[in-house]
Amino acid sequence: MPRFPSALRSRGAVAGALALLVLVAAGVVLVVLRPWSDDDGTRLEQALALAPSSTARFSWTDWSAVRHELGVQLSEGSSAGEINKFLDKGFDADLTSESSLVNSADVLQREYGVSPATADWELLAQGEKGSLLIVGLPSSYDLDALGDRLDGLGYRHSTGTDGVDAWDGGASVVSGIGDISPQLSYIGIDAGDHVLVASDKADYVASWHGSVRGNDLGDGVGQAAATIGDAVSASVYTGDYACGALAMTHAGDDDRVRAQDLITQAGEVGPYEGFAIGLLPGGGMRVAMAFDTDAEARTNADTRAKLAVGPAPGQGGAFPDRFSVDQVVADGDVVRMDLDPVQGSYPLSDLSSGPLLFATC
Repeated sequence: MPRFPSALRSRGAVAGALALLVLVAAGVVLVVLRPWSDDDGTRLEQALALAPSSTARFSWTDWSAVRHELGVQLSEGSSAGEINKFLDKGFDADLTSESSLVNSADVLQREYGVSPATADWELLAQGEKGSLLIVGLPSSYDLDALGDRLDGLGYRHSTGTDGVDAWDGGASVVSGIGDISPQLSYIGIDAGDHVLVASDKADYVASWHGSVRGNDLGDGVGQAAATIGDAVSASVYTGDYACGALAMTHAGDDDRVRAQDLITQAGEVGPYEGFAIGLLPGGGMRVAMAFDTDAEARTNADTRAKLAVGPAPGQGGAFPDRFSVDQVVADGDVVRMDLDPVQGSYPLSDLSSGPLLFATC
């Protein structure tokens, strides 16, 4: 499993991360979705259900929740200065590290009317076969007006198949709009489902259809995502991806030896089938690891609770520098860790790529 680009602690580095995604994936898609019912699970769960079944890593930002947490009210008419001030606050609170929209926010707001100021939520789904950026908008968003915007920007409008209208721009159109990702080169809109898709490749828009999305992401991913609940910002991994991304092999030789000693002293750790870490409304943080059996979950809960209050080889310092532990419990075959981040730390962007505590292999 390749190690996809992780969330970055620099707003200016987001464009570079998106460029890397183009190299490791067949294409990136932007999707705008209709509102959902709470009966279908949390917003994160419902977004995951729309991602391709081949997805290995999900990066989630609930923009409406971020604005609420920061006490900020924005609209389509908000200025670039207002949006950038909001994003700076979100960066300091570690609530925007999973987003791929922040670096292009000014241009997206001005030209498309879609930005962190107006988006409802955002999910970046990465896998070996491609990357999908999914953005939910409020039901009041006018898709006809969006079509008019695209016409004005130089996209070529045509009627596609299955009721999907297409707007083809290509690199020449996108490069003339401003500092935005080339993934917006080709756009399709399904007015019946209130859905917009966009990609850097025209044929990739057509490849995202009902048979490659839905609920076929594995029980472990679904259990982990459900356990962290209504996260404001989160990372969700499959077990296979976590095995590589969170492995101690990314640390230096001395750190690997120290980590193995710590694990030997704490107990046993084992592989899990799904992993999720998220910042919650009000400032708390929750981690979930879904195991194959209840017994494995109980063993890992005990071991990882001990590791969580000790040194953090591979990252530096100790875990108590980053958070205090409220509780670590095994609920069936899922381990839930409720953590209280230290003020001024960046626990989500730090722990979602760090070894030892969540290492599995």
